[in-house]
Amino acid sequence: MRWKRKRNRYLLAAVAAAVVAPAAYAFTAANTVPSSNVGSGAGAISGYTVSSVSYTLNATNPQNVDQVAFTVSPTSGTVKVQVVSGGSWYACTNSSGSVTCATTSPQATAAAVNQLTVVAAQ
Repeated sequence: MRWKRKRNRYLLAAVAAAVVAPAAYAFTAANTVPSSNVGSGAGAISGYTVSSVSYTLNATNPQNVDQVAFTVSPTSGTVKVQVVSGGSWYACTNSSGSVTCATTSPQATAAAVNQLTVVAAQ
C-alpha cells in the first residue's frame, strides 16, 4: 500500500509538471525583441591650447572681475571656465578661437580668483 501511495504522488507530480511546462513555454515564446545595433570604436583625443589670457576689471568697482578673454586652438567648440577653485562655471562665447567669458553671474571678485580652468569640447 505504501508503494501505491508513493507511486500516486510521483504520478501526480509528473502530470502537474506536464501541464505547467507548456503553459510556461507559452509565456516565454510570446516575447519579441526588436533588432538593434551596438558598436565600439576609438579615436584620438587631443587637448586645446589656451593663450593670451586677459582679465577685465569692473570700471566702477575694480575689485570685481567682469570678464576673462583668451584665444583657443583648435578654434571651434564649446568653452566654459572656472576662475575660483570649486566655484561657479561660466559659459563663454567662442568666435573662431577668440573666447570671452562674462564672470558677472555670480560676480567673480579679484580677491577670490585663484585659478583659470578651461573646459572645451567640439
